[in-house]
Amino acid sequence: MDTGRLAAFTDGVVAIIITIMVLELHVPASGSLRDLSASMPVLLAYALSFINVGLYWNNHHHLIHATEKVDGRVLWANLFLLFWLSLVPFVIRWLDSSGFAAGPTATYGIVLGLAAIGYTLTERAIIACNGRTSAVARAIGHDWKGWLSILLYGVGIPLAFVSRWLALGAYVAVILMWLIPDRRIARVRAEA
Repeated sequence: MDTGRLAAFTDGVVAIIITIMVLELHVPASGSLRDLSASMPVLLAYALSFINVGLYWNNHHHLIHATEKVDGRVLWANLFLLFWLSLVPFVIRWLDSSGFAAGPTATYGIVLGLAAIGYTLTERAIIACNGRTSAVARAIGHDWKGWLSILLYGVGIPLAFVSRWLALGAYVAVILMWLIPDRRIARVRAEA
């Protein structure tokens, strides 16, 4: 099966997720900076979430670009990833309405952690479909960044009940780790 439809479908779903996230932002009641500053927590959650969804989209683009073919396992793993990403707008609303309470902060980590698992499952399904000597398999290797991401979310979730700031710090650490360009796939494609 060709990868084009999978890429196009994923692009469309991610575009809808980002659109829903921005539509959920409410304009301050007045033109005062005080009212704008009251919106800062949800604006920061939106920015954090936009970057997260953008990172998944960017890495997914490179992953699919290096993939020769997909099968049903890849499609289902990709749907699992997209399901969890589609819950990001819901969790942002809950974070905002709760004032970043412990439960919603932990749930934010659960959603992002399960999206990370979904991405890892998608990688593994692609490797299973394309073989252990495929460009994706050679590029991914042991995927220490992927496993470290899941670990950081796993640490951040219970931390939310101790300190929401420590939990958010763990979630931001994942973002910072992925903001550093991952050149594994580009390097393997250049070797081919």
